[in-house]
Amino acid sequence: MVNPDLLREYPSIPSVWDEMYDQQAVRKHYQDVHRFLSHIAPEELGKKEELAKRLFMSQGVTFTVYSSGEGIEKIFPFDIIPRIITGHEWDFIDRGIKQRLKALNLFLKDVYSEQFILKDGVVPVGLIYTCPHYLREMQGLKVPHDIYVHIAGIDLIRDHDGTFYVLEDNLRTPSGVSYMIENREITKRLFPDLIPKNFVKPVTQYPNILHRNLMSLSPRQVSNPNVVLLTPGIYNSAYFEHATLARLMGVELVEGRDLVVDNHKVYMKTTDGLQQVDVIYRRVDDDFLDPLVFNPESTLGVSGILSAYRKGTVAIVNALGNGVADDKAIYAYVPEMIRYYLNEEPLLKNVPTHRLENQDELMHVLANIRKMVVKKTNESGGYGMLMGHTASEEEIEAYKKEIVKAPRQFIAQPIISLSTAPCYINGKLQPRRLDLRPFALCGPGGIEIVPGGLTRVALKEGSLVVNSSQGGGSKDTWVLAI
Repeated sequence: MVNPDLLREYPSIPSVWDEMYDQQAVRKHYQDVHRFLSHIAPEELGKKEELAKRLFMSQGVTFTVYSSGEGIEKIFPFDIIPRIITGHEWDFIDRGIKQRLKALNLFLKDVYSEQFILKDGVVPVGLIYTCPHYLREMQGLKVPHDIYVHIAGIDLIRDHDGTFYVLEDNLRTPSGVSYMIENREITKRLFPDLIPKNFVKPVTQYPNILHRNLMSLSPRQVSNPNVVLLTPGIYNSAYFEHATLARLMGVELVEGRDLVVDNHKVYMKTTDGLQQVDVIYRRVDDDFLDPLVFNPESTLGVSGILSAYRKGTVAIVNALGNGVADDKAIYAYVPEMIRYYLNEEPLLKNVPTHRLENQDELMHVLANIRKMVVKKTNESGGYGMLMGHTASEEEIEAYKKEIVKAPRQFIAQPIISLSTAPCYINGKLQPRRLDLRPFALCGPGGIEIVPGGLTRVALKEGSLVVNSSQGGGSKDTWVLAI
């Protein structure tokens, strides 16, 4: 049965890059999927959508949204139509992310040691010392193999002309990789013939690469280092991911209460007694990791863990203090970091960013706030953000007062017209905005990026906010081998 209406009624949005359509023509790498959609009966597509929901439910693929102090567990929204990236596009993304991470890693090493980039005036000293995520405790601490960023989730967006921009670097405890893996497994069930026919590159090797890298960081020269994944616990919004990664890597999933520090070494409590821990993949934020040094009320971390880290008896992934490179005000200087440390021009562009502690830029943003996205420099998840073109007058006036009070705590960017891709919503194909979060793994052998990533989708019509906490969902991301 041919179903032309499904595609014929797909609306285009003026001045927006659509991943499947170039104006009215189907892009070459989408032609097989387009052909499939033109021949599938509407009820069959609906059945596939229902199957996907059942599979996510049965496998417990959830996340938690916190509202009014209460946690609500939800199935992660999933759109069944894949997002497709050509091999040529991926090669550019791969090279651009590797270049960026090399520079960011050198920046972190520099800022916690000699601080040449500050002395040479490339990055303002004041920005570093006013960043809440700059940790003086990391100053002079040598990390294994000089690697600070072991895992990064680089957020990319695409503008109206198809240009990729880096939106955020996510160098602390990036999340979402389990959804990348689960999305692929679900898609294999839904479209078993389309994936091999399109020569889609696999993503299932991620846990193996991560596990290999973690093992290589062991400070003890033993044949089987003891690696654990430290989670804040079952009430954390990403607990499903923590449990999934621990299972896929074959490592213990532990909470802070399962670990103890003795004589500057970390041990795991077991029924056979204490076992020394060599590597900790932690999903606990810096502030809660060691109550003796940071937040004294934290019950999520381990007392004395920083002393063990400083002594070099345990490796911690990612390194502490990475948030100084994640600060949205520091983000504006990443292109300069690339030029400074690598003597190269950046491959991936930054979104143009106004730093509001500069008076001229502050005045420009306040005068043009309707054309801006204003963000708090140390918020994430879509929180603390003002979308100027949709905000009410009351919201804008309140936000302006906050900006003027503490301009260092905000940056502003022009509203980027995020690209769209077809989504199957209410029995129709509808364009929705999206981004892409590839996951990069940095180890002693170099940087590896799994070909794909998490495509996040703003499922609300007209929305530019893709975060799951703000009503977003995801798609499987296909990177083609040819």
